[in-house]
Amino acid sequence: MLGKPKKPENEAPFTAGKTMEEQKPAPSASAAPSAAPASPAPQPRPVPPSNEEKTTIGQQISIEGRIRGEEHLVIEGSMKGNVQMEKHNFTVGANGRVEGEVRAQNVSISGQLKGTITAVGKVEVTKEADFYGDIKAKSISVEDGAYFKGSIELSREPHRKSAFAEAAGGPLSSEAPKAAFSQPDAAKKEP
Repeated sequence: MLGKPKKPENEAPFTAGKTMEEQKPAPSASAAPSAAPASPAPQPRPVPPSNEEKTTIGQQISIEGRIRGEEHLVIEGSMKGNVQMEKHNFTVGANGRVEGEVRAQNVSISGQLKGTITAVGKVEVTKEADFYGDIKAKSISVEDGAYFKGSIELSREPHRKSAFAEAAGGPLSSEAPKAAFSQPDAAKKEP
């Protein structure tokens, strides 16, 4: 008779977004108390969950649409659409192909990306990457050998004075000498 395979009794359902501790099954009521000492036997403990959780879209997956998320994302397949995850990192793997707008904390490109990137932190374009589009970020690195066609806008803190302007007393300095704006004596007309 064909049917569903029987689910083991000690297997707990998986719920995305919960830590490993929250996913552990509750002890079975049929477990017999042991005559062992008061300290429990050491159990292999999984790696503690961290804020570094990530999702990987594999090479054989193709997505069309919008992605919003609360964890890091790696694209190894192809994706056409927008990605929004301002507090997490976005990576286009060596085999990844992405077309669309990306908003993320940090962005790393090793595959192909065509579109616009807005990053709160850093954008990294590796030597294997092909990038076509515009980048707005706090910092950027482009490795030698990468293909880059587009524009870059680096954001900075709004009221920060340039050290060069302060040292030179240039036009960005509020203490620029006023004599520089007056007419030279030779240009003045005499009555």
